[in-house]
Amino acid sequence: MKPKSKILIIAGSDSSGGAGIQADIKTVTALGSYAMTAITAVTIQNTTGVKSIVPIHHKEISNQIIFTSKDIKPDAIKIGMLHSTKVINSVIRSLELVKVKKIVLDPVMVAKGGTKLIDNKAIQLLKSKLIKKVSLITPNIPEAEILTQTKIKTKEDMIFAASKLIRLGAKNVLIKGGHLDSKIVSDIFVNKKEIKIIYNKKITTSNTHGTGCTLSAAISTFFACGKTLKKSCELATKYVNNSIRSNLNYGKGHGPINHLSSIIINKKFK
Repeated sequence: MKPKSKILIIAGSDSSGGAGIQADIKTVTALGSYAMTAITAVTIQNTTGVKSIVPIHHKEISNQIIFTSKDIKPDAIKIGMLHSTKVINSVIRSLELVKVKKIVLDPVMVAKGGTKLIDNKAIQLLKSKLIKKVSLITPNIPEAEILTQTKIKTKEDMIFAASKLIRLGAKNVLIKGGHLDSKIVSDIFVNKKEIKIIYNKKITTSNTHGTGCTLSAAISTFFACGKTLKKSCELATKYVNNSIRSNLNYGKGHGPINHLSSIIINKKFK
């Protein structure tokens, strides 16, 4: 099959392969599209946690975005880990130059093991400038709490936090409900015109490393292929849930999900 669309991923690398750029490339590929990358940081990690982070210089991040896009124009952009104000400003300037309309921002702030991946000044800049430049922002509950300075305990709290992000300038918000103590996961899609709750049964497993990265990459892929943003969110949550259900059980900590869950190989290579 030929790729259906082209996605540029701006994010950090994960040496364990479960999250970040590696998860994004696998997701985009598994859903039938072509992945390009601009790496923002190299993280040394495994399923038990992050050992260290090596940031990439902000000018080189910008060069990756602009040089790649000049040659192969992306249909959509997915943004993940941005670790400093210089990086965020550099990405904003680069986005203005490459002029891609479909942009999904996953505001990555804390790794699964608890390591902080972004500083406070960068969070403020993300809130004041970057969220206005993107089509969709996809925070989980802890990230939404940091961005809105509110406590989230219920679906109503999620809707209130999403509305706050809309008032800050976000066009569309998907707050992921996996952190709520419930047997059903409620992901809530909000914009100025509608509120849509996407329900999925919660799968009990510790193997959920990279679910946020995977979800935003999947949304970007469906969106780039011509689906509406709301439909892209619905399809992406289905893909992530199927990938969690495989329960690969790799590693000694928070294991990865199965990005190959969407693939059926029907060709024989001799």
